[in-house]
Amino acid sequence: MNQHETIQSMIEVGRRLDQLGYVPATDGNISVRLSLREILATVSGVRKGLLAPRDFVVIDPEGHVLRGAGRPSTEIQMHLRIYRDRPDAMAVVHAHPPTATGFAVAGIPLTACVLPEVVATIGAVPLAPYATPSTPDLPESIAPFIKDHDAILLANHGVVVFAPTLFDAANRMETVEQFAKILFVATTLGQVNRLTGGQVDQLNEIRHRYGYPGRAVRCETTPGAPVPGAPASGIDPASLADQVLAEVLKMIQSNK
Repeated sequence: MNQHETIQSMIEVGRRLDQLGYVPATDGNISVRLSLREILATVSGVRKGLLAPRDFVVIDPEGHVLRGAGRPSTEIQMHLRIYRDRPDAMAVVHAHPPTATGFAVAGIPLTACVLPEVVATIGAVPLAPYATPSTPDLPESIAPFIKDHDAILLANHGVVVFAPTLFDAANRMETVEQFAKILFVATTLGQVNRLTGGQVDQLNEIRHRYGYPGRAVRCETTPGAPVPGAPASGIDPASLADQVLAEVLKMIQSNK
């Protein structure tokens, strides 16, 4: 894929992230590695749903602009750290999907092994400690997690994902947000049933079918253990569901 085609793909991904509500206003940033010495990145201060060819710059691995007008995102150093530590990463996407970011704000990592599709594709999503955006502290905060993970929650900030292709990275961002939504619902209902260690081992064995033959997934597998922040044990999910249904019916009746 040449630079022009890559820019068109990045425009498409930016529009997709915007439509999903992951990059409100001018939030988020996207980059793609063109070669060992060239990285294509979105410029700062542009809405990702309205990207145009002029909104990209080519930089080197040190962050110096080689081609294009404007300056790259102030968080580009986070991208560069990922490219440095993960030679297989060819694209990085940073966004603020609301549910996953809610987990990051609550200080809860997405490390429970509960969904086979998530385990088989991105595995656990750890939580990096808080670091001020646009400072050298941000890439340092994610450094311990880059080697063994493909998606990272940024405490009180958002999510960063990386992958061998741009569209894989965009898909991983969607998967993280969907995982967070499902885990939030299960937590609200009072019970999160994790996969067992044996079940996760089986999923690791078939990861190659999804095109991820590398690192084995490591995540929390204690069956039935509550997720931090979940309602106290003893809450009957069926009873809770009945309560919610009763409240909904009450609202319907009051609006008649």
